[in-house]
Amino acid sequence: MRLASAASLVALSVSLAACAGTATRLATTGTPPTTIPAAAADVPTQLPRNARPLAYRISVTPDAPNLRFSGITAIDVDVLEATDTLTVNAADLEFRSVRIETLGADGRVSPRADGTGRVAVDAERQTATIRFGAPLQPGRYRLTFDYSGKIYSQAAGLFALDYASGSGSKRALFTQFEAPDARRFFPGWDEPQYRTPYTLAVTAPADQDVISNMPQAGVETRPDGTRTVTFQATPPMSSYLLFMGVGEFDRITTTAANTEIGVVSKRGDGEKGRWALESSARLLPWYNQYFGTPYPLPKLDNVAGPGSSQFFGAMENWGAIFSFESVLLVDPAITSESARQRIFEVAAHEMAHQWFGDLVTMAWWDDLWLNEGFASWMATKATAALHPEWEPELGIVSGRESAIGLDSVATTHPVVQRLTTVEQISQAFDSITYSKGEAVITMLEDYVGEDAWRRGVQDYVRTHKLGNTRTDDLWARIESAAGKPITAIAHDFTLQPGVPLIRVDEAVCSGGSTRISLRQAEFTRDRPDKAPLGWRVPVIAATLGGKPARALVEGGRASVQVPGCGTLVVNSGQTGYYRTLYTPAMLDRIAASFAQLKPVDQIGLLADQWGLGLAGYQSAAEALDLVDAVPANANPQVYGRLAGILEQLHGLYDGDAARQATIARYASAKLSPMLARIGWNAKPGEAPTIPVLRSELISTLGGMGDPAVVGEASRLYATNDPIAAAGPMRTTILAVVARNLDAAGWDRLRGQARAETNPLVKAQLYRLLGSNRDPALAQRALALALTDEPGATTSAGIISAVSGEHPDLAFDFAIANRAKVEALVDISSRSRFIAQLGAGSADPAMVEKIEDYARRYLTPESRRPADTAIGSIRDRIRVRAERLPDITKWLETKRG
Repeated sequence: MRLASAASLVALSVSLAACAGTATRLATTGTPPTTIPAAAADVPTQLPRNARPLAYRISVTPDAPNLRFSGITAIDVDVLEATDTLTVNAADLEFRSVRIETLGADGRVSPRADGTGRVAVDAERQTATIRFGAPLQPGRYRLTFDYSGKIYSQAAGLFALDYASGSGSKRALFTQFEAPDARRFFPGWDEPQYRTPYTLAVTAPADQDVISNMPQAGVETRPDGTRTVTFQATPPMSSYLLFMGVGEFDRITTTAANTEIGVVSKRGDGEKGRWALESSARLLPWYNQYFGTPYPLPKLDNVAGPGSSQFFGAMENWGAIFSFESVLLVDPAITSESARQRIFEVAAHEMAHQWFGDLVTMAWWDDLWLNEGFASWMATKATAALHPEWEPELGIVSGRESAIGLDSVATTHPVVQRLTTVEQISQAFDSITYSKGEAVITMLEDYVGEDAWRRGVQDYVRTHKLGNTRTDDLWARIESAAGKPITAIAHDFTLQPGVPLIRVDEAVCSGGSTRISLRQAEFTRDRPDKAPLGWRVPVIAATLGGKPARALVEGGRASVQVPGCGTLVVNSGQTGYYRTLYTPAMLDRIAASFAQLKPVDQIGLLADQWGLGLAGYQSAAEALDLVDAVPANANPQVYGRLAGILEQLHGLYDGDAARQATIARYASAKLSPMLARIGWNAKPGEAPTIPVLRSELISTLGGMGDPAVVGEASRLYATNDPIAAAGPMRTTILAVVARNLDAAGWDRLRGQARAETNPLVKAQLYRLLGSNRDPALAQRALALALTDEPGATTSAGIISAVSGEHPDLAFDFAIANRAKVEALVDISSRSRFIAQLGAGSADPAMVEKIEDYARRYLTPESRRPADTAIGSIRDRIRVRAERLPDITKWLETKRG
């Protein structure tokens, strides 16, 4: 249905009434008082500790056409020590006035003769310091700012997303505050440890709608054609969780677990949110039961925004999750089965945050992984419970591999890391925070047991709800529930970086069991002489068909008695975060028995041995023996891992057309029979993993230029076949076509993009223009990205797409047009974008180019993405020089 109200600005008296009403409701549900404890001395801060906020009342009036807004923010403040200055966070705000009043115990304010403040802005530190005529004594005050600010074109602070509709161009407004961008919307204490209630009011045109964290408290129609909407006060929460959306929206709703659940989309797209709505309605009761604490807000919306960001797809604002349309709406024109599953998984991740991150919040960004790693793990768990047919548990290896890719080089960092600057905080949203965090939780849950882990999580949420925590608060609750020490193990994996390597030195069968000797080292791709760190590593080992044996590798060694004498798999079930190195004889036995192993172990063994082979711990040919051993009837996700390895191998031979042709022939021989078996068209009753595999096989073979696949994709596209014109295969087919278009075809595709009115399809078509393998057409795509044609949030995606095929070209272009390119990227993420464009290069000259960029434009604290890109290039150069000769010999044996 269409939303009943529009956004608006409220009078302060209405805000106070709304806040009082919510406080009463929270009190009746047993929620702790909203007073905020003093900041703990060990929690980092970028602000003085002489005051703390108690409550915010924020009134804003957006001027969307002119990309500006005006605001009045009133903050109830507890001054903790005598001072004549208060310092708050503020970025890109212009202050008209600041005043302070005394706040009485009864909630009334009293004016002060010296209440007018003078503001000094420090743009670099993103702070504003207010100096008063006389010192403020300890006590409570109301600090009121009258100010204005920017509406951005990228996702930071309050930002605009433009889209085409049947009645012309439209503009919607949304907020994105994580990590430190609430300060672009209102001045205040923009740090997670400061939890307060927020009462929001917005003024907007009467024909527009508004969404925020809480339900509406009141609406006031104004004579100038605007309406003022006030929202109920939130529970105490961190500043980065506040949300506002303004535009012409549809909202469809349902009820689950006594909570109104909604999906908000641009007007006309309401039914595209039906899948997300149904998914959320299944997830919420499941989470209520798992966490043992019911979802505490009266409603939970999922809000869809057109456009995209290069660095995030969704944000867990409490009660009003924001997602870009591509990860929330099912569009019959382009949504594939994998995208449909992804929508569920994203909803599961963001809804898990409503407890882990929102109800309980990390005290500082050092512990960001407490939000992200846990939500990633929880999403997999919820998906496995509610959609076992998707086999999400097989995906744990992909997450682990993503983390190991960053964690095995010198530029890695611990899961729990020290963060001091805005850019460092922004850069913390990486695979180590998300995927290593998830992998460590997976391992520790398995170590203590599923039931004990859940009891510990429930105790943690119950104890710390509406509070802030550090990582050790979680370990303490888990350890107490399990009656088993885990803190030392957890510290090994979260307080130090790196990847353990478990060497299987010996496996001796005797009396129906196998005694194995394990030795712990460290897996590293760029430091062969590095002295290994030490970990306490939980290990599970099993022989084929035998029961698993568990051990803790301590002090670098362990001896384990494993039932049975068959093929041995260490890290059986793949719940451990480590690589396993076998002897050649053990690997031969694994290859011979590969078809009989569990799919999750097949995937894990392929990933492990390929990684070890490329890093030089063994011959890469031994890893390819496992690739060759994948049976024709393997699980679809095993085939997906196989396709990924072959695609990576094809890329390593970039520039060597003859070798790439050899890889392509081998890949065709290995993958085409499976593609022929499942076909290009969906079959009634096929498992939901089959459409995902179909897309992966076509993409991999098409990317290698397989004549049959490229020819069929081109035929389907040229004849406007139904499966190429619309539906779940459209994206896959068009991607193969776009990569191989000539100049005339590229122009036709651009014409399609220009004429398209569906924002999701339009953005996809423009990004595909950047994926062409012809350097001349890639250059045209880069030039197009700097025009207004693609749209403000699409252009960066075009540049990124070019970097996939032409990293050197994309990087050089970005440097030559640095200011224009940076304007296309979220403010706090700019230090990442340009360096990453060159990360896929294999040219040694690119190392110095990125070094020069980092020296000129990045601070020492913000250059980690540049260092990571450099490490990736050096690793690729090393692999090509040292590993490809063995691989080439292996491929020669497979010819014919």
